Amino acid sequence: MPRITFTLCLAAGLGLAASQAARADVVTNWNAAAGRAAVAACISPALDPLHESRMYAMMHIAIHDALNAIDRRSRPYAFDAHVTTLTSADAAVAAAARDVLVSAISQLPFPAECLTAALTSVATDYAAALAAVPNGPSKTAGIALGQAAAAEIVSRRSADGSDTPLVVTDFEQGTEPGEYRFTPGSDFVFAPGWGRVTPFALRRSSQYRPNAPYRLSSKRYEEDFNEVKALGGDGVTTPTVRTSQQTEIGLFWLESSPLAWNRLARAVSEGQGLDVWENARLFGLLNIAMADGYIGSWEAKFHYRFWRPVTAIRTADADGNPDTEADPTWTPLQPTYPMPDHDSAHSVEGGAAAEVLKRVFGSDDIPFSACSLSLPAGSTCADAIPVLRSFTSFSAAAEENGLSRILVGIHFRNATEEGIQHGRKIGRRAVSMLLNRIQ
Repeated sequence: MPRITFTLCLAAGLGLAASQAARADVVTNWNAAAGRAAVAACISPALDPLHESRMYAMMHIAIHDALNAIDRRSRPYAFDAHVTTLTSADAAVAAAARDVLVSAISQLPFPAECLTAALTSVATDYAAALAAVPNGPSKTAGIALGQAAAAEIVSRRSADGSDTPLVVTDFEQGTEPGEYRFTPGSDFVFAPGWGRVTPFALRRSSQYRPNAPYRLSSKRYEEDFNEVKALGGDGVTTPTVRTSQQTEIGLFWLESSPLAWNRLARAVSEGQGLDVWENARLFGLLNIAMADGYIGSWEAKFHYRFWRPVTAIRTADADGNPDTEADPTWTPLQPTYPMPDHDSAHSVEGGAAAEVLKRVFGSDDIPFSACSLSLPAGSTCADAIPVLRSFTSFSAAAEENGLSRILVGIHFRNATEEGIQHGRKIGRRAVSMLLNRIQ
C-alpha cells in the first residue's frame, strides 16, 4: 500500500470539502449525510454517540446488502437477495440509507424539534440523490431493493435493547473508595443498560471485557492518579502542567467518535480510490465495530463501576493510598461524563476504528491529516482555515485519541490503554467474521 498523505476538512454544513465533493460516491455521500442528520438530531457531536453509532451501523449494513444484491462481492449481513433485472445502485443506496435513518431518528428520545430537523435533513438529501438518477424501471427497482434491505436490518434490530433509558436518576451509587458515584454537576448516570444492547459482531457484550482497574493501593494506580491530576486540570480553578499543544490534543478529540472516525475514513477512502462496493464494505465494517465498541465498553463500565478521576482526586484522603493527595476543589478541563471510568469508551472507539481501517486498507502506515469540530471557534472543520493534526498511521491517531482523555481530566491512563486494546479486539473480530469478500 503506497504511503499517501490525505487532508480532510469539512466545509460549512458538515458536507464534504469542495475539492472532494466531485470525487465522492453514493456511499460516502450518505455517510456524510448521516453525520449531518446526527448533528441535526442533537445526538452529535457530543450528546449521544451510542444511538449515533447504532444508526450508522444499521444504515451501512443496509447499503452494503443492497449493493450486494446487485453484484455480490462479499457476504451479506442481513438481507440476502439477488436481483436479476437492471437495477440502479445509486437509487438502491439512497433508499436503503433514507429508510434506516428515518426509522432510527424517529425512535430517538430527543426533543421533537431536533428530530424534525434531522428528518428534514434526510429528506433533502434523499430528494437530491433521487433527482440525480434518471427515471425509469432501473430507478424504480433500485428504490424497491434499497427499501427491502433497510426493512430487514430495521426488523432485526427492532428489539435489540436500544430503547434502554438514557437518564437514570435512581442508580445505586457506590460509597467505598474506588466505587463510582455521580460526577460533579450530574444527578444521574447515562444509559447504564447500553451494555445489554444486542451486539452486531460480538457473541456477547462481555466477550473481550478488559482487565480490571488497578488496585487503589498499587503503584500503578498512584502513577495514573498523579498523572491525570497534574495534566487534567482546567487551568482556572485547578492549576495544570499541560502544554498548549496538549490542550489542543485534548480538545481536538472531544467530538463524537462516530462522527470523527467516519469523516477520517471518507478522506482515506477517497485518496485510495475505493469504488462504491469497496466503500460499502469498509463503512459497514467500521460502523459495526464502533457500535459494538460502545456496547462492549458500557458492559465493562457497569461491571467494574470504577470511580472517575474527579471523584478520586477530591476524596483521595480516604482511598488508603498514602501517595495520593486529595484536592477537594480539583476541576477537570472537560466536565466529566456521567458514567464509570473503566474502560474509556472513546479509546475503545479509536482502537476499533484503527484496527478496521488497518485491516481493510492492508496497512497501518497510511499518513493523513484531520480536522475537528470540537476545537475553539475559528479553528474547526467548518471554518475557513481549520487546525489540522497529522498522523503517520491509524494506530498513532488511536493512541492520541486515548491520550486526549487524560489531558482533559476525565480518564485514568489504564482506562485508555485497556480501552484501545479492547477496541482492537472488536475491530479484528468484525473484519474476520463479517462481510467477507467472495473470491
